[in-house]
Amino acid sequence: MKQIDLDDLPPRVAQILSRLETGEELVLVQGGGLVARLTVATAPPPPDLLSDLPPEEAMAEVMDQFKAMIEDEF
Repeated sequence: MKQIDLDDLPPRVAQILSRLETGEELVLVQGGGLVARLTVATAPPPPDLLSDLPPEEAMAEVMDQFKAMIEDEF
């Protein structure tokens, strides 16, 4: 099975994929031709990865993610 981490994708693509609902289809096209059709079997709950961290570490993680997003954009 292939796996793609949403953090490795461009922000717009990651946003589209993370908002797909159960049963919704995603069509991938290239040059006007159908490449793949994906159907969401079960939409995962949004991750709450920062709730287990102390407040200082959670803020540091948020700032690191923000910095990475800015660097990816520019």
